[in-house]
Amino acid sequence: MTNRNRINATLNFEKCAERGSVLETFFPWTKTIDRWKSEGLPSEFVPTHVSFGRDNVAASKYFDSQLADGSLKFESYFGFDPLVRIFLNPPFFDFTPEVLEETETFTVAKGADGWIRKHFKDSDVIEDIKPVIQSMDDWNNLKKMGDSVQERFYNREILEKNYGKYAAGHQNGDFGCRLAIFGFFWTGFLLMGIENHLIAMYDTPELLHEISEYLLKVYLKHLDDALKVLPVDTVYIMEDLSGKNGPMIGHAHFDEFVGNYYRQLVPMLRQRGVKHIIVDTDGDFQSLIPNFIDTGIDGFLPMDVNAGMDIVKVRQEYPDLKFIGAFNKLEIANGKDAIDREFERLMPVIRQGGFIPGSDHQVAPSTALSDYQYYTQQLAIAMKECGADL
Repeated sequence: MTNRNRINATLNFEKCAERGSVLETFFPWTKTIDRWKSEGLPSEFVPTHVSFGRDNVAASKYFDSQLADGSLKFESYFGFDPLVRIFLNPPFFDFTPEVLEETETFTVAKGADGWIRKHFKDSDVIEDIKPVIQSMDDWNNLKKMGDSVQERFYNREILEKNYGKYAAGHQNGDFGCRLAIFGFFWTGFLLMGIENHLIAMYDTPELLHEISEYLLKVYLKHLDDALKVLPVDTVYIMEDLSGKNGPMIGHAHFDEFVGNYYRQLVPMLRQRGVKHIIVDTDGDFQSLIPNFIDTGIDGFLPMDVNAGMDIVKVRQEYPDLKFIGAFNKLEIANGKDAIDREFERLMPVIRQGGFIPGSDHQVAPSTALSDYQYYTQQLAIAMKECGADL
């Protein structure tokens, strides 16, 4: 069984030869990597680029494969199955970083994302000053940027350079490919800030719809093109719309501002052969699961345990949902016994299939390298049970 087929079989509730897919959910925090280097992680396995979007070269940051090669090498050290991680980022981040004011105690600067923030020199505190969008005029200006970025950087040459190099290996099954895109809630949040975004649902809904309609057109054109070059099996939508106390929006607002656009996007993804459409949302989103299902979403990651998401209970209520993640990241830092107990908790869902266990968010700096290595070893053992109850 190829690595690609193993991922698909695991998520499709199939009994895999030898074992199910062994993957990690997210790349660890930078401070976690720094700790592991001090504890013996060989330097040749530490990628120089550990998060998408840091390279401000526009030819790299829209059809974004900057994380792919480094994470492949890094994860091979821990024995994970090879997975290429790529991103298609919206055309809204072509700002030139600029210092607007500087004193002895702080700097006010515009970032590459267009936000103006105050950075205090004697601490890590950062104060948001001005978001990218506060009015329809701001959006109209940003839309002009989006049009310009698409003309310059969303083209076949850059697409082939950044994504096409993985097409043969993906076709051969050497690795799986996971493509991430910005969700419709998350995009508004990033451009406006959470408070302004939520208020806009009541005061200026037409502004939010214009943003989402523009983003949808970008996906229907350029995501469609990307999937022709690299026909990935898994697309996940970054959509952080929940917190520890539940979703930040209710059913009606979800359907209007999120679900409405999923319903238009999902058919294109299916037409291009995408097998697993997964939503990446933190927090407790359980009350919105029926709304997500109605739009055609297949499942979720990372299933944040510390926000109250219990994958065992959710699977009992929704037996067809697919999951990635759900392993309490904090338990990895608590040592071997805690890791073993967490696998015992998850084993019923592992045996049902349709689940690739991994950390329920980025692994924290409190985690020792030796404990993480034990976790990865036990993960491979646990996945021998994948599909046992089928």
